[in-house]
Amino acid sequence: MGDSIMLHPSWLEPLKAEFDSPYMAALRSFLVAEKAAGKRVFPAGCDWFRALDLTPLEEVRVVILGQDPYHGAGQAHGLCFSVKRGVRVPPSLVNIYKELESDLGHPPPPHGFLEHWARQGVLLLNAVLTVEMGMAASHQGRGWERFTDAAIRLVNAKPQPVVFMLWGSHAQKKAAFVDSIERGGRHLVLKAPHPSPLSAHTGFFGCRHFSKANAFLKEQGLEPIDWRLPEASHLPRDSETGAA
Repeated sequence: MGDSIMLHPSWLEPLKAEFDSPYMAALRSFLVAEKAAGKRVFPAGCDWFRALDLTPLEEVRVVILGQDPYHGAGQAHGLCFSVKRGVRVPPSLVNIYKELESDLGHPPPPHGFLEHWARQGVLLLNAVLTVEMGMAASHQGRGWERFTDAAIRLVNAKPQPVVFMLWGSHAQKKAAFVDSIERGGRHLVLKAPHPSPLSAHTGFFGCRHFSKANAFLKEQGLEPIDWRLPEASHLPRDSETGAA
């Protein structure tokens, strides 16, 4: 983490104090030590801030919060719930696709690559941005949560209304400070159980968050999100090679 950070300038400047802070220096030292010890850290360093690089602050229209990156080889690439093309679609994303089809009629794509959403203003942010291979939650409590809280606060401060789609108790607690319409604010906060197979049937299915988000954006005079995901063969070439 330093001058080579791959992060859109709209985020880099307001987050400068976070990068210069003692907790971030400690996090940096921890990650360097983990790699020096031969541990594999996911995603690749160039993708740690991928969500903030693909979705400029001024373009954020929807926020979806995840918890940890996937800890299997070849999965994580910096966007919550998303996996690289060619990787089996994880169970939670399978359920997200089921709800998307039920809500808007979009059939599930044969891949789990969500970059198309990110490029339209959907911030796909995990609370923790790295993980050790095969060790779920291994980098929790190391400082990432404070950093991603700062990013969410920047979105919350935007004068333009934003939709927060909060799935599961962890996401709902993390964004509890958002100025929601229910509390006299300007942002639409949509809550549902996590799409995990363990909880999807308790209220995630049928939540209709995708259509509700677009209806709200239209009411605010903003462009709705095209939630359809293109086939891999139709994706832009620069997406196909790298950014996963």
